Amino acid sequence: MYLRFAQLPLRFSSVSIALALSSTLFIPVSYALDDPDAVPEQDVERIRIQGSTQTQSGQFVSASQGWVSGDTLVERPMLRTGEMLEFIPGMMVTQHSGSGKANQYFLRGFNLDHGTDFAVSVDGMPVNMRSHGHGQGYSDLNFVIPEMVDNLSYFKGTYYANIGDFSSAGGAYFSSKDNLESNQLLVTLGEDNYRRAVTLNSASIGKGTAIAALEYQTYDGPWTDINEDVKKKNANLRYIVPLFDGELAISGMAYENNWNSADQVPARAIESGLIDRLGSIDTQVGGESSRYSLSAQYNSDTINASLYAIDTDLTLFSNFTYFLDKPDTGDQFEQADDRKIYGGELSTTLPLSTPFTVGDGSSITLGGQWRYDDIDNVGLYRTQDLQRLGTNGEDTVDESTVNESTIREDAIESSSYAAFAQSTIMLSDALSLSLGGRYDYFDVEVDGQSENSGSESDGMFSLKAGLKYRVADTVTTFANIGQGYHSNDARGTTITQDPVTGEAVEPAPLLVRSLGYETGINWTDDKTYNISAALWQLELDSELVYVGDAGFTEASRPSTRYGVELSAYYWLSHHLTADVEAAYTKARFSDNVDGEGDHIDGTVPVVVSAGATWYQRSNQQGFSYTLRARYLSSRTVDSFDVIEPPSTFLLNTQVAYQHSDWQVGLEILNLLDNDAHDIDYYYASRLPGEPEEGVEDLHYHPVEPRTVRLTFGIKY
Repeated sequence: MYLRFAQLPLRFSSVSIALALSSTLFIPVSYALDDPDAVPEQDVERIRIQGSTQTQSGQFVSASQGWVSGDTLVERPMLRTGEMLEFIPGMMVTQHSGSGKANQYFLRGFNLDHGTDFAVSVDGMPVNMRSHGHGQGYSDLNFVIPEMVDNLSYFKGTYYANIGDFSSAGGAYFSSKDNLESNQLLVTLGEDNYRRAVTLNSASIGKGTAIAALEYQTYDGPWTDINEDVKKKNANLRYIVPLFDGELAISGMAYENNWNSADQVPARAIESGLIDRLGSIDTQVGGESSRYSLSAQYNSDTINASLYAIDTDLTLFSNFTYFLDKPDTGDQFEQADDRKIYGGELSTTLPLSTPFTVGDGSSITLGGQWRYDDIDNVGLYRTQDLQRLGTNGEDTVDESTVNESTIREDAIESSSYAAFAQSTIMLSDALSLSLGGRYDYFDVEVDGQSENSGSESDGMFSLKAGLKYRVADTVTTFANIGQGYHSNDARGTTITQDPVTGEAVEPAPLLVRSLGYETGINWTDDKTYNISAALWQLELDSELVYVGDAGFTEASRPSTRYGVELSAYYWLSHHLTADVEAAYTKARFSDNVDGEGDHIDGTVPVVVSAGATWYQRSNQQGFSYTLRARYLSSRTVDSFDVIEPPSTFLLNTQVAYQHSDWQVGLEILNLLDNDAHDIDYYYASRLPGEPEEGVEDLHYHPVEPRTVRLTFGIKY
């Protein structure tokens, strides 16, 4: 039986009760200043770009790296957890379906779908899922509790030897807190039954510190005919203890969620009055997801090591074409993914001396990585009203449709191993050279339909190089070049027959090469301003698109992307901060094909984010006022760029008051109540009464209307 309203296992019942009774949301705001001209770290947004953090990390080699504090992450008003990634200049996060699934990510001319070509990790654990039921690289961040994040480190481009799969566009590393300034009880109330409760507590145990964070959230959404009925539960238990000359952190995490979905809808259905802007065509779609993990990290000045084990599961029901393929039962389908992941990393950093080095700032890092995905089932099934065709929910079978239910059902074993080296060579006091390389080896085995089962393996060397020159104390320039890659869904590498049509299919390569170039500059004094700019280009040997509703991968044409990015942060006084981030991208296929254009679907040419925060405080208490704007230009949705969806402009604001022991805050999201689009697609679908071939149309997911959320909190 496949029921949307079925409850997940009751492993979280005690968590839910505890959170419902005691929780509040902590909103960091300003504190009084002993020196009125000083700007304390906790009072302003600290987004540190390479150049201002050279003393913090010698591993930064490009102008496109940065670091964001965890306190800063929770200062901005956010609609979704995944929007933490919007602190990365040029990154935009949206949603095309229910809020319980992974977001859509846009960066450097990519519609990263749910994570392809953007590598994400949390405490050393990979978030991207290989050969996933909903798409290669699927990255769901709903298991992260924002208040537990200590910092976010990000990078863009292919210039880093310690980074491998899914990182051609860039990536982000989330690190959890190792200590709490105080315990916190947190609660947020909002429209459409938005309820969020969080508690963070720490205690000394033996020689170490234990931290426990719990989260519970509900949300119905603003939709006309769908109650999202989100029930999200999170737990993060962490123990940190000194060991030898470093620190060992052991973490256990648990996440469960179930929801109903409001998918994208065709524009013609709204224009004709069939549904309103917040309506749906198929109201019986949704999903449930879970993730459990145990990890350990050891970090010292010379050694970094990590191990992890992850158990994750997703069941997702969708319907994007309605009655195009199956006029009688509809086009609803189920995607299932059930897997366990094991892996780890070990690296050591040593001083480096060569005839060319100057001083003692040169070093080399040597390391290795491994990962094993044991996928019990990754399946694709035809469904109707949340039940697979051939069943009626009562363990009986309709023989006339049972053979139509399963499109693909596979078990997959996927292993990867990597060795890397990254060196920093000081050629002078102002000039440094970075050289790096890595070798990746992949081995996959697919066990499913005989025509599409098999095994495949491949290996790839990737070389990296960069120059960094300090022009002055406040100005640093960079030049980088590097090879990268992304892996393909294992099912696409062994396929020979389309599981829907039965036609012959050409398998796709397991690994696809990318090549990136970049030059940039950073200008900062780390007290008043921080300005960075970068010019970049990225070439892909093949655009690979996984067709989720057919179970195979399409290998498309090679492509080239290039663009410019600018980020500027200014601390005007201890009362006022301002920032602006802007990115322009041009993305094109490199080869011409008759009947096809050269534009790449999903590209957002222009992305702009800007904001300001005013602080007013006295005696360790006071107000903060934040206003933020985000702009996405018209997206490319067809290869000729003929269809032009509207651009998106949103304003969010937040007002908060901080007392020494408590705080209260008010968020208004989509302040102007704009009827904008969160995401756009252009394809054929069929509504009742339309021709068999369907109608090509713009399909979009609307931005949620203006919503207000009120937050209370105490610290103890």
